[in-house]
Parts: sequence; structure tokens; C-alpha cells
Amino acid sequence: MPSTHPILTCAEAGALEKKLFAGDENLEWAAMKQAGAAVAAAALADFEEIGGFPATGAVLVLAGKGHNGGDALLAAAEILRRQPRASVDVFLVYGVRGLRPLALRAWQELQHAAPERVRSVSARSQRGGYALSLDGLFGYQYHPPLDARSVAALKLANALKVRLRAAVDLPSGWEAPEAFRADFTYATGIAKSPLLTLPNAGRLRYLDLGFFPAPVEAPDSVLTRQVLASLQGWRDPHADKRKFGHVFVLAGSRHYPGAALMAVLAALRSGAGLVSAFVPESLVPAFAAKVPEAIWVGCPETPEGGIALEARHLLVERWERANALVIGPGLGRERETAALAMELVRVAPVPVVLDADALQPDIIAAARTPLVLTPHAGEFARIAGKKKLRDYAASTGATVVLKGPVTRIATGKTVAHSFFGGSVLARGGSGDLLAGLIGTQLAQTPKDPFGAACRGVAWHGMAADLLARSKGSTAVRTTQVLDYLSAVLRMAE
Repeated sequence: MPSTHPILTCAEAGALEKKLFAGDENLEWAAMKQAGAAVAAAALADFEEIGGFPATGAVLVLAGKGHNGGDALLAAAEILRRQPRASVDVFLVYGVRGLRPLALRAWQELQHAAPERVRSVSARSQRGGYALSLDGLFGYQYHPPLDARSVAALKLANALKVRLRAAVDLPSGWEAPEAFRADFTYATGIAKSPLLTLPNAGRLRYLDLGFFPAPVEAPDSVLTRQVLASLQGWRDPHADKRKFGHVFVLAGSRHYPGAALMAVLAALRSGAGLVSAFVPESLVPAFAAKVPEAIWVGCPETPEGGIALEARHLLVERWERANALVIGPGLGRERETAALAMELVRVAPVPVVLDADALQPDIIAAARTPLVLTPHAGEFARIAGKKKLRDYAASTGATVVLKGPVTRIATGKTVAHSFFGGSVLARGGSGDLLAGLIGTQLAQTPKDPFGAACRGVAWHGMAADLLARSKGSTAVRTTQVLDYLSAVLRMAE
């Protein structure tokens, strides 16, 4: 299975579904059943972040006429199957007579699933609040403007007290003032391009329904769990530590010591065979006691506590041992330290990850080796100016990881979008962990910086998802993400 799937326009998605199903209602019904089950599973999993779906929770389904409504109705049926004390209210916005054949079949299946726990409601008979609201009013075939019925239904749905609001495929109404305001949007089968810009889509999840069994070239794509497939098998029983990559990390300063430690921990915890950490010499005793697995190399310090230029020889004399170099976490912005970084990227014989304070235009321009850049939005503005992501990646020849709610990994030809992770990553040190993760992946596949970046981003995000579902997203520490890396690789399909 390919590790990325194309993100399509709504017109392209319609053409693909027409080709896949060829008007065969049996195929369409099978896909609808699969979508409903996937939406239910995803919603229940995401509920874990806020304590789980309530045992007696009520679900509101906002159903329109077509397949989108059918997906939502079948998702509700699956939730009833998994939650024996839950109940479902269904608001058929256009009435039973408005349902198309497969949506009607889904409505009948829901009623049959647990007739005593399902009821049809109107705008006047809904409850005051719900555990889950499922928006299945419109799918990708929606065309503005909203009619009076849908406006009234969406206003009502948005006003209700709901713990989790979930849109199936796309939030109904898209950008209209009355549009459904989702906490999560579950893209079923095909990720549609409006999702990338809609302000009311909430967090995005891509639910793979098997529509792309073979690789498809596309300018924009979404990462799937398959991107980690190469890490989930048996390790070579005859390999030694050098087989799994030697990562060099140049990081840390007296003012930001923790960033270096986090990057090194992430490199170690993600499977590097060896990690050599070049840090200010005053930090080595504490760091070596904390993490004895790393090779700690104390570097001469500037008066302000950064790494001095004379540390250059410490790396250069060890170049033959390295497979990748990470520069930047907690490095500081002293001119002397920046000059060291610039000199190292100019002479490094291995690919380099540049993060944090090493993301400077002159350092990037000096590089003579493949680069992976890991900026957040502010850092990207600093290095790229007004250039768009893909254009900037093309102009530098680098792989650019633009961190955000949806992290984007770009080359000059393609952009892969990661829907993994969430606000649990919106805390200090998250980027330092990511730099270490990507560094290990780059050391293991130095000729594939794009693949290394995609694996690092996906693994980071998936571990964050598991952390949030286990501990919530508020009362946790950044480094706890590392505790879930192993669980990600052990997850069954």
C-alpha cells in the first residue's frame, strides 16, 4: 500500500468515485458501510482524549439526502453496536421522503440495529445536549448557497451543547456563516482539498477505505499509517549498531540546555544505532548522567554559553562515523555559533536537519549537502519571506517540514500533509523531539530525505495522538510523547 494518498478537488473525487463504483449500488453500499464503521471507530477513539464516550451518551445525527447522510447514519448504528447503553436522535433535514435509496437503506438499518434506542426528531424535539453530533447533511457535492432548511438545521446544531462535533467528509456549508462548526472532520476514502483551508473543519482525520491500492502521483497528498511500515517489521538479526545509523547532534547552550537533551532522547528512542551529541562542555556531566546511551562530546563555549567556533574540529575529525547531522535545538543566536553552523553545513559529507536557531537564510544558502528544514510558521516567514512553501522548497532544493496543526512536508514537486497529532504538540520542546526523530530516519535512509521527514512527522504525530488519548492533552509533558513511539509501531491495522 502506498504511504501517501492524493488530496483531490471535489470534482476529481467525484470522477474517481464514478470510476470506482461504475453505478453499481452494491459497491456503493459496501463503501458506505465501510465509511460508517470507520467514522464511528475514529470518533470513539478521539473521545478518549476527553475521557471516553459516556456510557449513556446520546448521539445526534444531522442527515441530508445522499451518501453523506448514509455514512453518518451507519456510523451511528456502529456506535450503538459498540455502546449498548447509548442512544441516537436522527434529524432528517429533508424528511424520509427526501432520502435517496442508499441513505434510506442506511436509515432503515439504523432503526433495525436498536429500535428502542433510536428516534426521529425535529427541530423542536431535540434534547438540550448530546455527547456527539454527527454532521451528515452535505458531502463534497454541496453547492452554495444554503437553503432555508439547511440554514435552520445548522444553526440549531451549532447552538446545542455537544461534547464532540464531528463532520463526515466535509463540514456542511463549508465557509458559510451558518456552516457546521466541527471539532473533527473525518475525510472518508478521499481527502478533499477544501479541508486544507476551511476554518471550521477542526482537527482532520483521514479514513483510508482502500480507494488507492497503488501509488498515485499528486501535487498534494495525505500521509497514511503505511509510511511507518518499514519500521514495523523484524530488525535484521545479523546487524550491528552501525546498521541503524549514527546521528550527530549539534545543539544546546547555557540558556537552552533542555532542547539538546530532548533532541538526543528522541534520536535514541526512535531507533538510532548511535547518537553523538556535541553540546557545551559545561552541560556534559549532567547530560551524561541522565542519558548514558549517547556519546557526549563537550564543546568549547563562548562567554555567553553557546558553542564556540573552535568546536569545528571535533565534528570534522569524526565525519567518517556520521550518517546524518542535526543542528539547531537550543543552539542560540550568537554570531560565533551561527558561523560554526554555517561552516559545518558547507563541509558536511552527510545530510543535515536544520532546526530552530539554525534556520537562518545564510546558513541554508551555505549548504552543499541535502537539507531537511523544520520551521514553524514564524521561522518559515523569516527564511522564506513571501514565497509559498512549494516554491521555497524548489528554490532551495531542501525538504521543508512546515510545522503546524497540519504539518506539511514539501519538496519542489510535492507536498505531503500530516493529519496526525493535535494540540498536545502545542508546547515547548515538541519541535526538538521532531528534529531528533527526523535525524534518526535521515541517518537510516540518507538518500531519501523526503521519506525520512515524512516518517518522522507521522511517527511524532501518531505518538502524540496516543498520548492524548491516554492522558489527555493538557496535563502532560512534552517528553511523554516518546513513551508512545513503541506503541505506534505495535499498533495493528
